[in-house]
Amino acid sequence: MHRRGVGAGAIAKKKLAEAKYKERGTVLAEDQLAQMSKQLDMFKTNLEEFASKHKQEIRKNPEFRVQFQDMCATIGVDPLASGKGFWSEMLGMGDFYYELGVQIIEVCLALKHRNGGLITLEELHQQVLKGRGKFAQDVSQDDLIRAIKKLKALGTGFGIIPVGGTYLIQSVPAELNMDHTVVLQLAEKNGYVTVSEIKASLKWETERARQVLEHLLKEGLAWLDLQAPGEAHYWLPALSTDLYSQEITAEEAREALP
Repeated sequence: MHRRGVGAGAIAKKKLAEAKYKERGTVLAEDQLAQMSKQLDMFKTNLEEFASKHKQEIRKNPEFRVQFQDMCATIGVDPLASGKGFWSEMLGMGDFYYELGVQIIEVCLALKHRNGGLITLEELHQQVLKGRGKFAQDVSQDDLIRAIKKLKALGTGFGIIPVGGTYLIQSVPAELNMDHTVVLQLAEKNGYVTVSEIKASLKWETERARQVLEHLLKEGLAWLDLQAPGEAHYWLPALSTDLYSQEITAEEAREALP
């Protein structure tokens, strides 16, 4: 007994049903998109009202400012994206991070002859607070990172390198690849590294270790100690505060500017 083939009418009916399902799906997707867009507009309006109500606290309290920035990020609002508009006029955030960026540059230039252009986030924070004085608006490490990211976007040579539980701030346009970053992380414990330590910890060949260390020396990011016991020590001033523990004043920082 032969099975009957599917007729042309059945095929046409099936295609019609599929077209209707597709059309219905498109309508639902458009409705959902419109609803999400409406919700997003409502969130932005509520965020603007919140900012207007708490603008003094956002300006003065670093922790509150971080929470506010996180709230903005969840709905795709960047208060620092433009120097004009609602956020700049309401909160003055564009001016705040611009001025903070200038202070970061001043401190990094003043310390460059000691650390070669690398500084820990903690040290940078400490020096920026000293330069701002007791009565200036307080800043947090989160504020510094946001300001540095804006400087980085301008192509100023600034970068942020994760090292252990902290960050190194790079203020010179030196090219650092993953090998250099790994060696910096290794140097965090003692403030220096040796070729033998790199070989033992990272399982590298001698030539690879030497190339990385020579590059750091060339860029002024490391100092070579040939008098160290055993073998040469490559010191990373940014990770060894004993090498540049002297404090700098705001006047010294400004004098370092070209």
